[in-house]
Amino acid sequence: MSLLAHSAEDPADSRTYLLNNATAHRYRSAVTDSVTRISAKIAGTTRPFTGVSVDGLTPAVAAVDLDTPLHDPAAALDELEEVYLRDAVYFHHPRYLAHLNCPVVIPALVGEAVLSAVNSSLDTWDQSAGGTLIERRLIDWTADRIGLGAQADGIFTSGGSQSNLQAMLLARDEACRRELTGDDSPASPKFSTPLEQGGPPSRLADVLPRLRILTSECSHFSIRKAATLLGMGAEAVLAVPVDADKRMRAADLADELARCRRDGLIPMAVVATAGTTDFGSIDPLPEIAGLCDRYGAWLHVDAAYGCGLLVSRRRELLDGIERADSVTVDYHKSFFQPVSSSAILVRDRATLRHVTYHADYLNPRRMAEQRIPNQVDKSLQTTRRFDALKLWLTLRIMGAHSVGELFDEVIDRAADAWKLLHDDPRFDVVVEPRLSTLVFRYLPGTDPDPELADRVNLHARDALFASGDAIVAGTKVDGRHYLKFTLLNPETTLDDIATVLDLIAEHAGSFLAEQPRPALSAR
Repeated sequence: MSLLAHSAEDPADSRTYLLNNATAHRYRSAVTDSVTRISAKIAGTTRPFTGVSVDGLTPAVAAVDLDTPLHDPAAALDELEEVYLRDAVYFHHPRYLAHLNCPVVIPALVGEAVLSAVNSSLDTWDQSAGGTLIERRLIDWTADRIGLGAQADGIFTSGGSQSNLQAMLLARDEACRRELTGDDSPASPKFSTPLEQGGPPSRLADVLPRLRILTSECSHFSIRKAATLLGMGAEAVLAVPVDADKRMRAADLADELARCRRDGLIPMAVVATAGTTDFGSIDPLPEIAGLCDRYGAWLHVDAAYGCGLLVSRRRELLDGIERADSVTVDYHKSFFQPVSSSAILVRDRATLRHVTYHADYLNPRRMAEQRIPNQVDKSLQTTRRFDALKLWLTLRIMGAHSVGELFDEVIDRAADAWKLLHDDPRFDVVVEPRLSTLVFRYLPGTDPDPELADRVNLHARDALFASGDAIVAGTKVDGRHYLKFTLLNPETTLDDIATVLDLIAEHAGSFLAEQPRPALSAR
């Protein structure tokens, strides 16, 4: 019987589940048992997935009676094995090659254990104290790595989508402030929202429909979502064409900016991507920054994926990022942190006033006058986990250089994998990678029918997933279905990649063999 087991008839025993000085030993026992089980599970995992189907797993989860507790952590973990752990997708496995999910470093897991137990909330100083200062120190460290300057600031977020949303909110309100006041100086601390920045609501209503966001046609969908959430509509986002390497064409951006000016539109922001989700492409940041200067547009760099370059020997790939007004970084991608760990950085801390709201019970204005640091003053969130601790312990235990080495390894592996795909007549690979993503597809014959090629690649991906032997992602290029490797695991070898390519070819060949059409030989 577990230390936590007790009689369901005794309500007073409910207190034994609370973590405090009297139950610390029980906490240690329960967590030690869970860590022992998980470490054994990780050590014994031989493939990234079991291949279980939705229909195969749903009955087990549905059968759990949530109104009848087990009163025993060991029993609950046994049950969890059946409904989750056995069939979980394990990102640490070297043949998980699908999405931007990284294996995590042990120092960050130590941080996760600490922050969950202490459970600080990073919204106000009186709930976090040292946690506030640690987060601020990490923001300063990241801003320094980017090169944003002495007035930079930022905040940890839940992920790249939230970071991009906040960046677009700041860009929108800065554009409205300039239009309503004619003031091109940084945001005044006394102004928080467009309606507080001068002019009647009717003038604001005239400005908002004219705002435009310009971004690459390969940028993240969260930019369109942000425009919608901010009341501008997805149509306010103008897609700029890309070149053969899937990088935004600076000349086309210049044309779009000039057209906006001619049409009386306001280019409130240009979003450059440093590591697109599908191709890992990096837009020409210096040229884009120059155009933003010329047209007075806010420059946001979405470096959710490419932020690992900040600690890499390839740092020069981010040249120009230091000219951004805001930057998105996702440590839970290329810094090998557990989800969630992300941040938005801004060049001018005054612009964060656009998300500052004061509540008497939480962060009254007098606290700002007393220089008490409340992180809620610059965040879209109120209650917020101390996710910064994971990165703090990572840097203090293993160091930024070691993180950069891990990211460089996966970029090197992607370069070798591109050569493998490029030289293999069974496959067509789209772009030589700058980071660690490869988009390709299987070719069903010397002159493949595009529709058949789509079906073959869709089948191969689904069949591979169902087998559990490996997991790859999929996407579309010019309306056609392609497969995608996202390499974020330094333990993935070129042999692993070659084996997965052979598995894809086998599943494709099996599919073709069943097709009722003659003379289709799998190459």
